[in-house]
Amino acid sequence: MALYAGLWGAAFAYLFYRQADWTFPLVSLGIFGIALSGLAWVLTRKAAPPPVPVRRPGLELAAVLIFLAVYALGFLGWGMGTLKDSLPEGQTKELVVLGVKLAVHVVAPALLLALLGAKLAPLFSTGLARKGFWPTLIVMGAIFIALLSVVSPSLKQIAALEAPVQVLAWAVPAAFVWVALEAGLSEEFLFRAVLQTRLAAVLRSETGAVVLGALLFAVAHVPGLYLRGAPGDDGYSTDLLQVVAFTIASLSPLALMLGVVWARTRSLLLVVLLHAAINILPFLPEFLVTWAGIAPAG
Repeated sequence: MALYAGLWGAAFAYLFYRQADWTFPLVSLGIFGIALSGLAWVLTRKAAPPPVPVRRPGLELAAVLIFLAVYALGFLGWGMGTLKDSLPEGQTKELVVLGVKLAVHVVAPALLLALLGAKLAPLFSTGLARKGFWPTLIVMGAIFIALLSVVSPSLKQIAALEAPVQVLAWAVPAAFVWVALEAGLSEEFLFRAVLQTRLAAVLRSETGAVVLGALLFAVAHVPGLYLRGAPGDDGYSTDLLQVVAFTIASLSPLALMLGVVWARTRSLLLVVLLHAAINILPFLPEFLVTWAGIAPAG
């Protein structure tokens, strides 16, 4: 934790020095990194998840880190932007992007571990019957949605579309499932189920794995933001160090919280659903336009 505090403090100080946005990182740390991580620990205090066996910790972690380096530079830094730019807007594009994301984030790392002789079944455990699953999902999911309702413009954007109730009745659950797959399953399988379990096996410390996994999650997003970002995007800058500082200060607290949930429950389903609860409101307006054919006003 001392390492994390030092790196987060250095990142925050650099943002402050560059007169970049330092308020959001501070809020992110306070809400996700401290308050909600602590709440996750309390809600899962009676959980007793089974261990995830890692046969060859050093080799598997090395392979996963190499994969992450290629993923961050090749996919997030170049491939994803190239793919999106090559396709016209519409439903076909969204389906292709979803399929590619699942292939890169889930299928590819699963195949990599399988080739190394790792057991995959424990990584896909739902954990539905484990103590703490439902309280954590209900309480934290409700907090995420309530928080995003207040701090984001999502509800105003949804209201501006004037979608009929009968459309919202199917679009809201459909959008939740979609974002659970595209964002939740993709990132949580790769960074929590695959990476964090290997870190824990090598470090022999769940706390160390949560912290280092959160930092790697943040840094992995640097190429995408630096190479594909544009003015107006949160955290974008032509200063590479500022982008690194922003991802560490802003994204790692969220990863810290999700890492705590995974470490305490070993439930892929739980972290996927919580991830979806964070993203559903900002994602819903785009989903309504693309899949319900509702044109933005004006």
